[in-house]
This record gives sequence, C-alpha cells and structure tokens, in this order.
Amino acid sequence: MSSVGPLFQYLLRLGDNCLIMGQRLSEWCGHGPALEEDLALTNVALDLIGQARMWLSYAGEVEGAGRNEDQLAFLRDAGDFRNVLLVEQPNGNFAETVARQFFFDTWHYFLLRDLLRSANSRIAEVAEKSIKEVTYHVRRSADWVVRLGDGTRESHAKMQVAVDTLWSYTGELFASDSVDEALQEQGVSFALTGLREPWFAHVRSVLDEATLTFPAEAWMQRGGKQGVHTEHLGYMLAQMQFLQRAYPGAQW
Repeated sequence: MSSVGPLFQYLLRLGDNCLIMGQRLSEWCGHGPALEEDLALTNVALDLIGQARMWLSYAGEVEGAGRNEDQLAFLRDAGDFRNVLLVEQPNGNFAETVARQFFFDTWHYFLLRDLLRSANSRIAEVAEKSIKEVTYHVRRSADWVVRLGDGTRESHAKMQVAVDTLWSYTGELFASDSVDEALQEQGVSFALTGLREPWFAHVRSVLDEATLTFPAEAWMQRGGKQGVHTEHLGYMLAQMQFLQRAYPGAQW
C-alpha cells in the first residue's frame, strides 16, 4: 500500500503544485514584458522546481518502488498528477499570470507556515527551506497586483478580469479529503480550512490597495488533487516530458 498511502499522495500534491507552477512560469523565459521581469519570473520558477525536487524525492523514498524525483516528474501521465487546478491554468496575458501567482503564493506561504510545525521532521525541514523563498514570492506577486490594478485604465481592467476569471479555482486550495484528514490526525499536516481566513484577509487587503473589486461568491472548480485535470495539463506535460519519453533514461 506504500504507493497509494496518504503520505505518498500528500507529498505528490506538494511536489506537483510546485513543479507545475514552476513549469508554467518557465514558459515566460524570453517572453517577459521587460528584461528584469523576464529574469524574475525565471528565478521564481527555479525556486519552485527546486522545492518540487525536495518533495518528489521524499515521495519516491516513501513509495519504495525505486522511482526518483525525475521519474515522478517525467514518467507519470496527467491522471497521476495531484496538483490543484489553479497552477495548471495557462499563462494568458501578464495580468492572468500575476493573478494566478498571487492566489497561489499567498496560499503557499500560509501552508508552509503551518507545515513548519509538522510532526514529520522531513516535511518540517523542507517547509523551513522553502518558506524563505515563498516569503519573497508572495510579496512580489502582491506588488504586481497593486501596480497593475492601480495603474492605467487598461492594466486595471485586465487585472480585474484576471482576478475574476481565476477566482473559481481558489476554492480547491481549502478543500480536504481522506488524504488530508489522515495526515491531520497524525499531526503531519493541518486543516486546510484554517488557511482560509488569513488567505482571504491578505487577498482582500491587496485587492483593496490595488483598487480592484473583490470577486463575488462563485461555484468552485476542483478535482486536481484526485487526478481529475483540465485539458491544459496534458498539453503542458506533452512538452515538459517529451525528451524523457522520446529517449528513456537520457542523461546530460
């Protein structure tokens, strides 16, 4: 049962969120709106992929089937990924990338803050290493929300549309299932509902500063944590995994 145990599944969720978000951001390399931002997006992507390596490496150890982080990243099909739907959404325009990043970064920060207290020392150690980078990520994405929201008429309009469009993917961030509940009982993780209040408070304060309207209640998309994804993930994996699929075992 090690391959389907709750700890393994939870580690996949942590790793896949970082991996897929990092891959999305890496798609901006060479296409950023300014040279400095092009480099900044790439650096954030590298941070997240580095975090993904730590989570997936540990997941491979827990699974005990001989798979390392590279095999978990490049040799799983879309239905085997456990990331939330938010992170696999296309980059779109820069405002859409900023909104997606801001929603995720804010949640990611509060999640890691809780995991610093995890009864699993390995998880606590990775959280401690990661939160330093994520503290910068959340500050940076919030700054961009304000710059665009309180900028020109056009940037304000695009930022508002981006916030409204991606809002329906935020509910999954706080949705628990049997995997979450099993680890909460062990003190390995903590109730996701506990992240909702600080997340909403921070998001609301930033949107207010950005002169943006807080989204109305909406039906929330979910399923990514259980392997039910949008079509976007399959297209992304076709690119991300091509080399390893075409040349199995290839190494630099």
